[in-house]
Amino acid sequence: MARSALLNIMVQAATRAGRSLTKDFGAVENLQVSRKGPADFVSNADKRAEQIVFDELRKARPTYSFLMEEGGEVQGSDGQHRWIIDPLDGTTNFLHGIPIFACAIALQRGDEIVASVIYNPVMDELFTAEKGGGAWLNDRKRLRVAARRHLADSVVCLGLKVTGTDNDALTLRQLAQVAPAVAGIRRTGSASTDLAWLAAGRFDAFWEGRLSPWDVAPGWLLLREAGGTMSDFSGTPGSIWNGEVVAGNELVHAQLLKVIKAIA
Repeated sequence: MARSALLNIMVQAATRAGRSLTKDFGAVENLQVSRKGPADFVSNADKRAEQIVFDELRKARPTYSFLMEEGGEVQGSDGQHRWIIDPLDGTTNFLHGIPIFACAIALQRGDEIVASVIYNPVMDELFTAEKGGGAWLNDRKRLRVAARRHLADSVVCLGLKVTGTDNDALTLRQLAQVAPAVAGIRRTGSASTDLAWLAAGRFDAFWEGRLSPWDVAPGWLLLREAGGTMSDFSGTPGSIWNGEVVAGNELVHAQLLKVIKAIA
């Protein structure tokens, strides 16, 4: 695939942050002897990666705004463009030495997401998408959502934190109804990865509530460009802002949504 100049900038930022994350990931196993040490270490790894992404993007486009998981909002003078960044999506996996995490970046132009990058540096998987240009893995494989037609044949991924909130209780009620209706349930611990793998056809559907814009935006564009569908729990077309995601191909999305909507 041919990348635009903007997508090249994003890929460069994500891969440089990925090198930093890979180095830190290799040191995690030496920190498991202490409870405080690993948590603090991962927090610092997260901030280092975000600073790398910020510096790279700010250098290339100094007038653009930012919305970042760690650093919050930084206003630019452009007024039309904003980077949305999750430098380390999957911090619990990272902390435990599980190689499922990603550096995720989306570019918002006006009200639209127009480019995205999700990069897992350990697996060396680079997912990219541009509006109208398709979704790609490592610049070589064009992505399409899986073509399964029935929820009963589908592997469905979910996000579940189990922290005792009302949202977690709702997710457990949803899970109790979805699990018997599908071929399998999976959880990766990284929403960006979930959406990227859904776009790649590895999962057939996905749902989660209480997500942040940086969790959703990069994967939203990948999924759309791969032919997928996304909505909130009510069936309203997907937004990166309301925190609810039900996603899949058109047929499986509709069947999963029917189950989700029936659960209060």
